[in-house]
Amino acid sequence: MTVLFFDDPAIRPHLLPFTFTRPVAALRCGILTVAEKWQHRLKLEEIYYLTEAYLQAKFPAAPVTDGQALLINGAVCPDDVLAKQVQNLQPGQALMCDDTLVAACVENSTSLAELYEKGFPNVVNVLEPVTVLRHPWHLFLRNGSEIRRDFALLTEGRESQPVGDAHTIVYGAENIFIEEGVKIRAAILNAENGPIYLGKNSQVHEGAIISGPMALCEGSHINPGAKMRGDNTVGPHCKVGGEVGNSILLGYSNKGHDGYLGNSVIGEWCNLGADTNTSNLKNNYAPVKIWSHAVGRFVNTGQQFCGLMMGDHSKCGINTMFNTGTVVGVAANIFGAGFPRTFIPSFSWGGPAGFETFKLPKVAEVAERVMARRQLPYDAVEQGIMLEVYAATAKDRVWERAVLPAEPQTNVEL
Repeated sequence: MTVLFFDDPAIRPHLLPFTFTRPVAALRCGILTVAEKWQHRLKLEEIYYLTEAYLQAKFPAAPVTDGQALLINGAVCPDDVLAKQVQNLQPGQALMCDDTLVAACVENSTSLAELYEKGFPNVVNVLEPVTVLRHPWHLFLRNGSEIRRDFALLTEGRESQPVGDAHTIVYGAENIFIEEGVKIRAAILNAENGPIYLGKNSQVHEGAIISGPMALCEGSHINPGAKMRGDNTVGPHCKVGGEVGNSILLGYSNKGHDGYLGNSVIGEWCNLGADTNTSNLKNNYAPVKIWSHAVGRFVNTGQQFCGLMMGDHSKCGINTMFNTGTVVGVAANIFGAGFPRTFIPSFSWGGPAGFETFKLPKVAEVAERVMARRQLPYDAVEQGIMLEVYAATAKDRVWERAVLPAEPQTNVEL
């Protein structure tokens, strides 16, 4: 049976800017992406997506064949109970959690639009509440629990590699799993409050302090002297230094130097300059509001702690200060003294003194250089995605004709 992960039309817009450049199921929360969580539980050989047309070249859909297809909501994180329930769906059945479609077993030729248009006459309800990623801040809120769940999934029945360094201090060794090729030098690993997973060929450098839950994915580095405070995920091929708490780097991004990153989500191919700091708490301790692309205004997260949401290919210069609840779109380049606005549209160039448009040819020059450092091409597929995002976000770049919406806040990092 073909399995496809679909973008729920009621959820995807609320996960922008991260879903500008990927399907919902390609978001990372915990050690794995949502699609990878299902892949492990359902023993899938390939991952297929039903997403925006401009993303399908990079995230392909399955070829249409006769027979049944299993459609799974890309925003739903599985556990063993839910995976079993989805596997047991019969043709024509839809699995629901309140008003959210979790999964459906349909004819392989059925489109997502047809499915929603016809409704779900044969409904089965979930046996227990499910984890649904509906907003960007849900990624860091759920990260600790998802690390624990992914850790159990990936390590069951397997034996960890040894620490292999006499100068590394370990607490809670039974909650640490080390894949092949990992190098650790004179670090402190404390897994008493949650598991630590060190992915294949990752490195933990001298003087780093790591508290669990923590996921360090394949090929990534924790730099010398870094302080990883817990509930953190460093996606594949990243470099991280400074102080980090309850944050996710989706992959291929660098925060290599000192500075604080808290309650934040950083996309792929981003770079945070030396001594970049994020505020994650307002001075008056009030709930944080952040910009929503879906509704075109600031919305209340209901969270006391919320830092930086930065889309793919965005960068900031040294000493950048991000206010509480800042949202940065795709391919923005931020620099200058003072706090920039709390909503920075995609393809922005500038900072507190003002912005202009970061034109596509210049974006391409930077992306080519950055991706070449990881031996990956900025090819026609990547360029096509950026072209679509550039057009879709034109309405947000309003500095030449109006004042950007802003949410005045006085903040402090704690």
